[in-house]
Amino acid sequence: MSNQETRNNRLIFVLLFLIGVITITTTIFFMLEQRKKNSPADAIGIDKQKTTAETPSIDSEEKAEKLWSQGNQMLITAEGGIDKLEGIRAYSSENYQQAQIKFRASLENYANDPETLIYLNNSKAVAQGNEVTIAVSVPIGANLNVAQEILRGVAQAQNQFNSNQENKNRLLKVIITNDNNNPELAKEIATKLVQESEILAVVGHNASDSSIAAAPIYQEGGLVMITPTSSAKSLTEIGNYIYRATPSTRALAEKLADYIVNVARKTNIAICADERAKATVSFKSDLTWAVYQYGGVINGVKCNFSAADFNPTKIPAKVISNGADALVLAPSLRYLNQAIEVARANQQQLPLFGSHTTFSLTTLKQGQISVNGLVLPVAWYPKPSENNSFTNNAQKLWQETGSWRTAMAYDATQVIIKGLQITNSRQQLQEILAHPRFIAEGSSGPIRFMENGDRLARGVLVRVEPGKKSGTGYDFTYLESK
Repeated sequence: MSNQETRNNRLIFVLLFLIGVITITTTIFFMLEQRKKNSPADAIGIDKQKTTAETPSIDSEEKAEKLWSQGNQMLITAEGGIDKLEGIRAYSSENYQQAQIKFRASLENYANDPETLIYLNNSKAVAQGNEVTIAVSVPIGANLNVAQEILRGVAQAQNQFNSNQENKNRLLKVIITNDNNNPELAKEIATKLVQESEILAVVGHNASDSSIAAAPIYQEGGLVMITPTSSAKSLTEIGNYIYRATPSTRALAEKLADYIVNVARKTNIAICADERAKATVSFKSDLTWAVYQYGGVINGVKCNFSAADFNPTKIPAKVISNGADALVLAPSLRYLNQAIEVARANQQQLPLFGSHTTFSLTTLKQGQISVNGLVLPVAWYPKPSENNSFTNNAQKLWQETGSWRTAMAYDATQVIIKGLQITNSRQQLQEILAHPRFIAEGSSGPIRFMENGDRLARGVLVRVEPGKKSGTGYDFTYLESK
């Protein structure tokens, strides 16, 4: 073979090699693009923006409609797969029978998903017609766990009502809104809810700052708002359309102060709080008053989680040197991690107590032995020996007994349902709830309101102890008290 032929063969080989590389690269690129397009959302023609749990900023062009859903968009992506997405597409197309089939299928794999259960019941309600509509506002983007806890309570009450054959002529529909625990966003959502005449009441909001921001809008618009979790005492002072399913900070603080001074026998109490959050400011003020009433004193060391120079590692030593024999941690959810850091720095030197905001899986998971023995007041907790229908039903639905937030959201919804069984008027609903003899059956017994809209309740105490239920090695346990 000549040198020329050899060079030609080599050139042909190189060209064939390059063509092969280009072909393979192009094929891989095409497959990747197809894979992107064939995501569950794309596969059934749902806009990906509608499946995100992130909340648009107030300054964006997103409208309040993007932050709520009755079944036409997915607000929580952490739970549910293709069946949930297909259910949403069917609901959006007004094919409510198909939506029910798909939402049921999704719940078989994601039984703990309250959003899907609400959408399933909404599908039944809308398919039948003449539905009763309420809304719930939760912080999906800011704290998904808390949002789901609240939604489970609402979903359980809705499911219980819609499953009762006595109510088959008029079922309950629930619109879910995401306020992200953002006061400005809460106001925007409240404005929209007031404008929607079909919405007869609202369960919400979660954070006291958001509830206080939104409450004047509900009051002016004549729309009943019942918060399941906001405890700031100034909230119910806004007007007679504002109610609270959870005990106020005063009730919870008195419960804790009584235990600290009269049971734990601690009399010099240091308090760490978030001075920017209305609920924790209320709790600190009420706890201070109660401690003095029971004969204790408040340690003079200032401890503010939201201070720019806050240093959790120095707090225990400071308060101990100033004579403290107990330490209370009262963070907002935003500063829960800082509270846990204080607990770690404490190294179990001082007995720890907390506000209801420390009732969180995060406290157990991150705190571990540092929070062992922590005592705190909550609105509700199941007694170990109690045969409670709410707890039993929660176990069947969610494979867990539910938190105090779930119980209070259930109670708020039960109150609204009881009122709406009598009237479908916003104004008359308020009048019914304001009646001194109004009673609704809740998670732990009768629900009654005081004249100012606060719930007549004191709450219970729980303590962190080693356990296996939460999967963290520690559990919240019911604490018997007088």
